[in-house]
Amino acid sequence: MPSEATHPVPPAHLRQPADLLIEARWVLPIGPRNVALRDHAVAVTDGHISAVGPIAELNARYAPRERIARREHALLPGLINAHTRASTLLLRGHAAHAPLALGSDADSGHGAVRDAGSIDPEHVRQSARMAIAEMLCAGITTFATLDAHAGEVASIAAQVRVRAAIGMGVGVGAAGSATRGASELEHAERLWDQYKSNPWVCLYFAPAAAHILEDATLAHLRTITDELDARIAMPVHQSSSEIAQSLARCGRRPLQRLQELGLLRPGFVALHLNHVEQSELDLVARTGISVVACPQSDLRLGNGYCPVSRLLARAVTPGLGSGSPESVGALDILAEARTSALLASGLQGQSERTAESALLCATLGGAAALGLSSVIGSLQPGKLADLIAIDLSSISCQPAELAADAVLFAATREQVSDVWISGRPQLAQGRLLCFDEQELLGAARSWPAYVPRLAEPPR
Repeated sequence: MPSEATHPVPPAHLRQPADLLIEARWVLPIGPRNVALRDHAVAVTDGHISAVGPIAELNARYAPRERIARREHALLPGLINAHTRASTLLLRGHAAHAPLALGSDADSGHGAVRDAGSIDPEHVRQSARMAIAEMLCAGITTFATLDAHAGEVASIAAQVRVRAAIGMGVGVGAAGSATRGASELEHAERLWDQYKSNPWVCLYFAPAAAHILEDATLAHLRTITDELDARIAMPVHQSSSEIAQSLARCGRRPLQRLQELGLLRPGFVALHLNHVEQSELDLVARTGISVVACPQSDLRLGNGYCPVSRLLARAVTPGLGSGSPESVGALDILAEARTSALLASGLQGQSERTAESALLCATLGGAAALGLSSVIGSLQPGKLADLIAIDLSSISCQPAELAADAVLFAATREQVSDVWISGRPQLAQGRLLCFDEQELLGAARSWPAYVPRLAEPPR
């Protein structure tokens, strides 16, 4: 890195104050240009990014209260897990071993989002705490989650100061009742009122897949989301069986039906989107909806994969999600991005700049899916200072001249050394600051005895 001795720094009183200046070998801002910037730094003031520029330039411009040098690291926006189930970490791996898991559309019926009476709130809290800790250690600074006892997960995220989009489940279908559906929507509206001004938690409506829901329920949901200006995220074309059931029950494929009901518009998020025809990809681009791919979970369950490169070709940047720990195991968006890039290269015929495209999906794509792209997802002045540092000093990452490739194809989540959310450290040189790791590990040892009570097939 350049020596400050060759670039005289003005006295502190001639420089602008800043809270933090982070210097790195590489800065990957993602936007407005998705390129790697060598020997750059990021200045942070009042939780926001003040500037991104060459180290010598920013040192001459700012007098930071704290300066951090990560001389063998890549600095990039915090990763975004745009779809998971934080409360089910205690069931990690169980869905993949269930008799009906392979080829199923477990997520379509909310998967592990069971009736409130079938899961204990205390175990939701323990599982959510462990999931948030794991995600922070993996460089995930924002996550979207759909859980039983959603209020418990929202409370923990707010306490820890991690960004969370909390799904409010709506699952009335042929087997459900209108009374139950009204109750779910009333509970969702109360939760909305509780968190509508919270700086860490935002809410969205999370209905079951369309083939499970009646037209009246979807129409009611559209009315409520119009009134609240709320987002909707739901499984769409996750599996071939979902599409077959929709054709048998409604006479239309799910996307066509949702379009006819007026739900496909900005603010709607299609989760998975594994089985789509050419005309349906055009519909996605034309309506301005968002897409979240969950490549590892869907591959493990035999549900196929989302055609990410074909969406990118239509100027649709999908977000990436881990899906439920029940099916995927690790909450690891870096691994999801790697899998997505490999699918694009090996199966979808795209090889140019796959690393940059995958990191775009893992950051700004997820932010767009959550309606947060104006404040997070890229390292740009004015945005919130959600950043991570990845150590590229190991032999496996050398020579690291192609920084995006080194991050995506050589590094692992274990090499995330530092995490900042709004400029506040959450992980410092590998040490988790907001949780007692030994306490979390101790709590985890009590989970196995609880698992058999929850291992029934998802509703």
